Amino acid sequence: MTDTAAVRTAPAESPSTPPRGRWRPGRRWLPYLLVLPALLFELLVHLVPMVGGLWMSLLELTQFWLRDWLNAPFAGLANFRFALDFDSAVGTQLLTSFGITLAFAVLTVGISWALGMFAATLLQRSFPGRAVLRALFLVPYALPVYTAVMIWKFMLDQGDGMVNSVLASLGGSGETFWLLGDNAFLSLVVTAVWRLWPFAFLALMAGMQSIPTDVYEAATVDGAGVWQQFRSITLPMMRPVTQVLLLVLFLWTFNDFNVAYILFDKSVPSAANLLSIHIYNSSFLTWNFGLGSAMSALLLLFLLLVTAGYLAVTSRRSSDV
Repeated sequence: MTDTAAVRTAPAESPSTPPRGRWRPGRRWLPYLLVLPALLFELLVHLVPMVGGLWMSLLELTQFWLRDWLNAPFAGLANFRFALDFDSAVGTQLLTSFGITLAFAVLTVGISWALGMFAATLLQRSFPGRAVLRALFLVPYALPVYTAVMIWKFMLDQGDGMVNSVLASLGGSGETFWLLGDNAFLSLVVTAVWRLWPFAFLALMAGMQSIPTDVYEAATVDGAGVWQQFRSITLPMMRPVTQVLLLVLFLWTFNDFNVAYILFDKSVPSAANLLSIHIYNSSFLTWNFGLGSAMSALLLLFLLLVTAGYLAVTSRRSSDV
């Protein structure tokens, strides 16, 4: 009788529910299954073309092998040696284009960050009309690339462009060729900055929202001025955001192709011959896709080294702090 009662009172285990603590294969593989679609998409969009480009850089791929590029003659590292031969015309042009691109990236990133920091600091505190100014500042970033660059192309036109018209009304000649010669580099920087600085402003403004207002109030009570608060509070507390922002802006700018191509069409002046434009011309104008792929691989290697070095330096500084 006692055994029968014990059997009745004992909880019955459901065959479909595993005991507590037992290994469940579904739980272990569920995170990987959720990440799998994004991983496959990343492979298709980025890694597969990257591997294909690296393979093309090892081939003697010219216009004679485009229809059957998989059977193009194997060139090994000949394309890389040819591109890095700075005694030849190809190597000299590549080095010149690299210098122009580096100067363009440094100027664009520096000016964009400075404008973004100034605007974010200006709009950090509440005042009437702040929301309207925020919306106006973000307009260049919200516009499509083609539209934004075409606006500047019409403004910088030599004939009836708005820039020359304004300069003529102020007593200037009004006949400056902004899209030709050495002025092309200045026009390229101005156009790129106008497009890029709202992103810097948006990132810095979001980072400033995390700074407690009590810190500024205490600094004001202690007699700290606006410049002292910016130097001693804003800049140090915005360092993590600034480090990531500068790296992202540099990678975007150094790889930029759309701004120069739309602003100057296919006839890009030598003063604005960015590395991306130079690689495009080497591939699609001379039909030497092996050489162009080798230049692209060198560009990728340079950006990887810059990223690794920058992250190593910034992480070391953060650990020291």
